[in-house]
Amino acid sequence: MNFGASPFGSLTPVVKNLLIINGIFFLASIMLAQNLGIRFEKILGLHVPMADNFQPYQLVTYMFLHAYPQFYHVFFNMFALFMFGRMLEMVWGPKRFLIFYFVTGIGAALIHLTVQYIEIVPVLKEITNAMNNPTHENLSQFFVLQPNQEISREVAIDSLMRFRTDFLNSHITIGASGAVFGILLAFGMLFPDTRLMLLFPPIPIKAKYFVIFYGVLELFLGISRFTSVNMGHLNVAHFAHLGGMLWGFILIKYWQKKGIY
Repeated sequence: MNFGASPFGSLTPVVKNLLIINGIFFLASIMLAQNLGIRFEKILGLHVPMADNFQPYQLVTYMFLHAYPQFYHVFFNMFALFMFGRMLEMVWGPKRFLIFYFVTGIGAALIHLTVQYIEIVPVLKEITNAMNNPTHENLSQFFVLQPNQEISREVAIDSLMRFRTDFLNSHITIGASGAVFGILLAFGMLFPDTRLMLLFPPIPIKAKYFVIFYGVLELFLGISRFTSVNMGHLNVAHFAHLGGMLWGFILIKYWQKKGIY
């Protein structure tokens, strides 16, 4: 999308530095993975708190990592930051814009972790049940067993513990999408009647309607995740996007109430 002939000007300092930092992390992720076998996402990506690999700093660092080697993840996030973030930084100033960016990004992570917890708990309960009662039926939920294959209790418990560890560590979230959706929400609130030109289809739309459409779409896709395992958006953190918008809305309303907006 584009704004046509608009006074959005050149890069603002915080947006510029965020673009540079994300670009550096993206290139470093590719180079380290290909040349040294180091996976940044295992260290800096956001893990669920129950996982052995979880660290509190990941609530911040996950925002600077993006999926690779595909380029579209980092491109669309940085494109949105470039298009919408500049105007917000011009209005708020660098300090407040940076606060908004991190509040929405961290807030999105907290919402996403809450949803992940709801999804993960039933599986953890099944694992615990299988450990307490390692019958063929219970174990076959996690391992491929022959009809008459028996497995000792010690081996079963050890295998289930390793499965539990790998299962929890496999839930990794990366990307600036939460903060970007917060920026999108803020743009729609500050400049509701600004006309945006969509790329597909090439039609104009007011910012407020664009934000509403995106919010409703993310809500639909997020809810559908719980009812279908065959949809292609399962690896997209829809509730993180909604979380970024929610925290953005709360912060803007707080600033308005305090008269510092």
